[in-house]
Amino acid sequence: MNQNTDITMPKEFEMSHFLIMLMAIACGVTAANLYYSQPLLEELSKFFNVSSSMIGIAAMLIQGGYALGLIFLAPLADIKERRGLIMTMLFCSSIALISLSLASNIWWLLVSSLLVGLTSITPMLIVPLAAHLAKPVERGKVIGIVMSGLLIGILLCRVFSGIIGSILGWQTVYRIAAAMMVLLILIFNLWLPKSVPDTVMSYGKLLKSLVGLLRNQPVLKEASLIGAMMFATFSTFWTTLSFLLKSPVYNLGAQAAGLFGLVGVVGALAASIVGRAADKRGARFTLTIAIILSALSYICFLIFGYQMWGLISGVILLDLGIQSAQISNQARINTLDAAARSRNNAVYMTFYFCGGALGSLLGTFLWGLFGWTGVCVAGIIFQISAATIHICGIKRR
Repeated sequence: MNQNTDITMPKEFEMSHFLIMLMAIACGVTAANLYYSQPLLEELSKFFNVSSSMIGIAAMLIQGGYALGLIFLAPLADIKERRGLIMTMLFCSSIALISLSLASNIWWLLVSSLLVGLTSITPMLIVPLAAHLAKPVERGKVIGIVMSGLLIGILLCRVFSGIIGSILGWQTVYRIAAAMMVLLILIFNLWLPKSVPDTVMSYGKLLKSLVGLLRNQPVLKEASLIGAMMFATFSTFWTTLSFLLKSPVYNLGAQAAGLFGLVGVVGALAASIVGRAADKRGARFTLTIAIILSALSYICFLIFGYQMWGLISGVILLDLGIQSAQISNQARINTLDAAARSRNNAVYMTFYFCGGALGSLLGTFLWGLFGWTGVCVAGIIFQISAATIHICGIKRR
């Protein structure tokens, strides 16, 4: 069994700046599929005439479907030709998005939400491909650019979704998203090179190896659990923000919820400083700072969440903390076995989005029972859990 994850490419191949930017944009556009619904939850709740808790299940299923895709589909990139796999997943995403836009009842919406998440794993296929296509001396820079595209897409898609949804309706958001998937297929068919992985392994053995990686690498296990709790914190806020803004306290709609994505960019841009700090002080140090910042954001939400300045301050702290934690965790797991790098990433991101699904579900459920206070308490509990895992990991060193 050969576990070399290198890709056989023509010796004369050289990755252009255009291709790097194309991959970065594609990551952002495809990752956006997972987050379009968040500013629209209040409108979806009214459209389908269901409670906030029920509509929260749709948000949970998108992220839960993504986690399933990471487990059962993303590892295929180690044994299949990646360009064809990427284009296949883009086609499946377009079908799932169209289905969601046509949903006429809540059950159709729930099934389509699961399929949208399941088929939106393209970023986790593009990032390893970018790493393999890049020259070794430029690999870090290339991955950084592609991941920046992913992050910007996650943040700005809420702005797009909130504005388009409030003007043209939530269905239009998903139809435009489906059209972008088709456009990416056409573009990738022209410019994305084929790649032949050297790994020879059956699909069953590939999946079994994921369990071994988690069991035999304590750092991966610790990072995965912390990542799950951090993203649960993140999702708890973003899936309930539209309900808070629609409440009598603010009396604002989906457009305002989407514009908060622009506020989050401030925190995300500041997180680049954390990457440099991780190189100097170590990823554990920056992870500590990240957990503290995220906890402070929820304290800010709890005390000052009914005032706009408090909400904005909390969003900046939250996005800075979550993105800093992601940078720190990625730095840690990328020091592990290079031959299993893509599978390590699949394991980590599976936990990450399972945490996000839990946060989405619990956030909307607690909003229905206890309002904003219940949401804030849930976020604080997730941060206490992350801090506990982190401290136990430090003690085991």
